[in-house]
Amino acid sequence: MSEQQLPAWADPSVSPATLDPQGVSRRGLLRRAGLFGAAFALGSAATTQTPALAAGDRPLGGEDPRLAYLVGDHHIHSVYSHDAKYTFSQLAAAGAKYGLDWMVFTEHSNFGHADYGAALEHKEILKARADNPRQLIFQGLEWYIPAAEHCTVFTAPGPHEVDVLTRFESAYDGKLLGYDKGGPAEPDTARNEAHAVKALKWLAQQRSSGYVDDVLVLANHPMRLGIDSPHEMRGWRDAAPEIMIGMEGAPGAQGAAIPGWRGATSIRGEYENKPSAQSWPGYSADAYLTYGGFDWVTATVGGLWDSMLAEGRLFSITTNSDAHRIVFDTWKNGDWPPGQTFDNTGKLPDPVNTDTPQPGSDFWPGQFSRTHVGVTRYGYRAVMAGLRAGRVWLDHGHLLDGLDVRLTRDRDGGRGVTLGGRLRVRKGENLTLHITVTTASRPNPQGILPELAHVDVIRGAVRGPVTDRDTWKAPDTRVVRSQDVSGREGTYTLRVPLTAGEESFYVRLRGSDGNRNGTGYLGASVDPHGPVPHAPGDGDPWADTWFYSNPVFVDVEGS
Repeated sequence: MSEQQLPAWADPSVSPATLDPQGVSRRGLLRRAGLFGAAFALGSAATTQTPALAAGDRPLGGEDPRLAYLVGDHHIHSVYSHDAKYTFSQLAAAGAKYGLDWMVFTEHSNFGHADYGAALEHKEILKARADNPRQLIFQGLEWYIPAAEHCTVFTAPGPHEVDVLTRFESAYDGKLLGYDKGGPAEPDTARNEAHAVKALKWLAQQRSSGYVDDVLVLANHPMRLGIDSPHEMRGWRDAAPEIMIGMEGAPGAQGAAIPGWRGATSIRGEYENKPSAQSWPGYSADAYLTYGGFDWVTATVGGLWDSMLAEGRLFSITTNSDAHRIVFDTWKNGDWPPGQTFDNTGKLPDPVNTDTPQPGSDFWPGQFSRTHVGVTRYGYRAVMAGLRAGRVWLDHGHLLDGLDVRLTRDRDGGRGVTLGGRLRVRKGENLTLHITVTTASRPNPQGILPELAHVDVIRGAVRGPVTDRDTWKAPDTRVVRSQDVSGREGTYTLRVPLTAGEESFYVRLRGSDGNRNGTGYLGASVDPHGPVPHAPGDGDPWADTWFYSNPVFVDVEGS
């Protein structure tokens, strides 16, 4: 759509390309951009990442752009998934109510969806975009990874978005192909794992050829079944690093363990499984739990996520609702007309209201889990570019109104680099990590005014690619500072001094409401006050909320 075709409420004279991260809120960005919505996004040039230069070719320091953050959810199911129940209009209205700027509808792969549902869904996606011009609504797919769990796959809007998704579903979905087995004793494990890598390379080719403007993949709930092995996750990342960008740091289904709701064995995220014949044998039973609502892969300081970051390569984290069935909701699936099934329609009947609470584990999109993405423009491709660049932080329970992170060399006067970025320095240089927090200014959807109790700085050495692809520990990663911020309100900046040693390193952030913590999974010397599992059936998510950020990398010259 050209600028002349923009709706009357859009103001093309206002450019959101330069933004003050502290002076322009997310809503301010939308106001300044004239709320361009889908019209602007589809007509604007893509915000892309400059190809990485070798360390010796890059100047010292770094200068990332000013950003504003858009809030979204990349894992949402509607009546076009066989196990969900809501219409597009219900979910879009909920996303708007809870402040989402972007949403990805990710219906499950199956024959009904591939044969019928995806095309029908696309028509509703187009209508939803037209009816909700102030929201960015992506069409996606929840891919059953051959030999492993699930992934979110989504594309930028365009003439071929549904074609790419349906061709991908038919050719590469583990469930549809019967390529689901991945246990160490299964005869087809190697074939199935290789097919997952082939699938990601195919998606990358669709982007590089220009058939679609962009496509991204994120692994979903990696430890729910324990079947996403470390070598598989590294293999996916390496097969298409511009496409396979990360994973859910925290799963959906965060309402699963509300006391008295689902039963005495319930765990946040529905992480209620035990090791099976399909699981990677290197995971202990404790790895199948959530820690402060976060996946063990992410929540363990010095664990699998850190072991991947310690290779010096970005692998992002997100959070989302995985909305299927909302806690305390009173709607149920409608009745099938005679002769109709999901397999021959690709769509469930619209739900009907019962006035009686129905079973469910999930929150509405944006109600509890939020992924914040730093952008320089408002639009679909800008959100995807921000995700790819790693400009991401996440929170539960609306713990924070805002977070801005900058790492600078003390001798520089510039903005430095932000989340997902790389700062190039000399050995021995003094650095400052600037953490600007905006505390919650209003009660969250549960009626609680969240209060941040502490901010933790986690630092890890970068050692390069590992020899053992199933390594899941980063022995030189630990919490290096925990700042008590109890009682602080409004916007404030923490300035944390750092020194570049002989090795390159990264830093990432974490914090919580302080209600529930204890010794981290790898011991007090690594993480003295980290997230901990809750007792089964006693996991009120609103009483144990955390934020996490992506890392910032520091490349030490000569290391």
